Amino acid sequence: MLTLQSDLHGNHLLGALPSHEWQALAPHLELVHLRTEQLLCDSGQRIHHVYFPTTAIISMLSTMEDGSSVEIAAVGREGMTGVPVLTGGETMPNRVQVQSAGFAYRMSAQSLRQQFARSDFLRRLMLLYMHALLTQVAQTAACNRHHSLSKQLCRWLLIEVDRVASNDLTVTQQLIADMLGVRREGITEAAGKLHDDGLIHHSRGHIRVLDREGLESRACECYGLVRREFDRLLPRLRQAETVE
Repeated sequence: MLTLQSDLHGNHLLGALPSHEWQALAPHLELVHLRTEQLLCDSGQRIHHVYFPTTAIISMLSTMEDGSSVEIAAVGREGMTGVPVLTGGETMPNRVQVQSAGFAYRMSAQSLRQQFARSDFLRRLMLLYMHALLTQVAQTAACNRHHSLSKQLCRWLLIEVDRVASNDLTVTQQLIADMLGVRREGITEAAGKLHDDGLIHHSRGHIRVLDREGLESRACECYGLVRREFDRLLPRLRQAETVE
């Protein structure tokens, strides 16, 4: 059981809670370690737990009949998984799988529904998060359709470093290709150009962002749009509670 509100600050949603709200939520939270490629919930499966990542990154994957998949959203310390439990859906329309190993707070879906029903603040916070998450899903779909692979790769890398709060990523080119739904050879070529231009350094299973501003200048507008929406919506509640 959590005893200090500072314990929650690894996740932005939990960190946004005022004292009386986290005191009600904390007994229901369990810190767990998530493994790379761990399946948290499959498409069509009933949601039993939701996860608030602190250092892990969790992917929402749309899977086709032929077994191929593409990432439609990445969830890190800014958010949570399992939002359908708050809308009455109860099942996931897509696969939820750990992309990068790390820690997250786990909570039963039933407990979250109970807290959501009794707390006006939690409802407002979760609805704003849903809005931002839908923006990410929609913009990812548009990006995958209209932008070059190089721009998509820059967007994806920027999202990842935001999620882990580090310029170092433990990731293979094959994983990136799987997330973007493209061939690995295309990622190898695009990453090679970024490496040659001094924006990143890549080696087997590892990428380090060397020039974030340069990477942002190469990315499409999708990254900035989604980040602005998260920044616009979520800190507003934290500021409002500070004033109160």
